[in-house]
Formats: sequence, C-alpha cells, structure tokens
Amino acid sequence: MATFVLVHGSWHDGTAWQPTIQHLEGKGHKACAPTITGHGKGVQKSVNHPQCTKSIVDYIVNNSLADIVLLGHSFGGTIISKVAETVPERIRRLVFLNAFVLQDGHSLNDEVPKSYVDLFDQIAQASADNTVMLPFTIWREVFINDADLKLAQFAYSQLSPEPYQPFGQKLDLKKFYSLDIPKSYINATEDVALPQGEWGWHPRMSNRLGLFRLVQMPGSHEVMFTTPAGLANKIIEAGRD
Repeated sequence: MATFVLVHGSWHDGTAWQPTIQHLEGKGHKACAPTITGHGKGVQKSVNHPQCTKSIVDYIVNNSLADIVLLGHSFGGTIISKVAETVPERIRRLVFLNAFVLQDGHSLNDEVPKSYVDLFDQIAQASADNTVMLPFTIWREVFINDADLKLAQFAYSQLSPEPYQPFGQKLDLKKFYSLDIPKSYINATEDVALPQGEWGWHPRMSNRLGLFRLVQMPGSHEVMFTTPAGLANKIIEAGRD
C-alpha cells in the first residue's frame, strides 16, 4: 500500500482533500494533506515561493515520510517540482493533477492567459496584503463547472485569498528536469480553468514531463470536491508501480 502526500492548489488548504483521503484510507492506503504556509483562513499571507516549498519539505521530513507518492494540484505542481529537487530520495513517484509543470525560468503568471494576469494584478493591488481572491463567477463557470450551485457555493466558502507573490516568481527548474523520479499526470477532461487548446493542461503541461504516465478522468478542476471517490481511484492508478 502507498503513502500519498497531497498538495493543494491556490485558494485551497489541506482540508480540501479530506473526502479524497477518506476514500484512499478506505482502500488501505496512507494519505495526508499538509497546508502550504500562507494558505488557509486567518493566517499571515506575506510568503514567497521558497517559503511555500520549504513548508512542504519540512512536513515530509518532520513526519519521517519516505517512499511517498507526492501529488500536486494546480499551483501545487510548482511546489512539488521544487520539493522533488530538495528531497528526491523520499519520493517514489510524482503525480501532477491538472497541475502546472513550469518551463525552466518561468513563473506561474508566465503560463496563464494575459486576461488572468491583468485581473489578478488588479485584485492584488486593491487588496491590503497583496492577495488575490478568485471571483465567484470564474469559480462557478470554469473551476467547478461539474457541480450544482449548492456544492459550488459550499466549496467556495472553503477558499481564502491567495498570496500573490509566488505567482510572479520565476523558478529555476534545471534540477527538477534532471531528476529520474517516475511521474504521472492526471487530466480531468472537463477542466477549463485554463482554456482548452492553446492554454490547456494536457498535453501542454503534461508533455513537459518527458516520459510520464497519463491517467484521465471526467470532471472539472475541482474534482476533490465533486468526485472525491473517483479521484481517489485515479490517484491510486497514477501512483501504483
């Protein structure tokens, strides 16, 4: 049985994974979901990307975790790429769930449409602490498009403003691209958080991994809320030997 460490994306915290963890544990696996520093409600948001990465490295090391399947969702893909550079010996496989696989030297904002960057810049500048809250209309239409309105509203209530500084930080990923850790990419086929086609997750992001296992499932960008049991099955498929 595997040990899964699930790393959330922007606006989320580790609690978003609880239904998925229950299904993974129900099948005999171990799973945990640390919250990236600066994320969640009521916390200090002035963090940079290295601090975000270090918080996950520290969680893995302090809990003596080894031989793990490390999964990152969305922004979490940028975190697990840097975590893998730091503790590759502890990682059995990397799994990217509709996640960013940045080009070396790029930032997250380099990899999204200009309309998003312009909107996020405006929201961050208007905030008191350089954070961005995703507008509900965007959340409803392109992030959680496979949910009914009640679930979309409940899931949105779990979100919190995102530290904006990490979005603009360019990452040196030369070491990541030199690692021989096995990799998988889970693609939810109705995910339009990035517009499908030129900007889409797969194959644009996934193909950057080189040799990788592709696992696909129906669903939106927020399958941890809408289909946690199905997601758990796909995580197991992506993480197995």
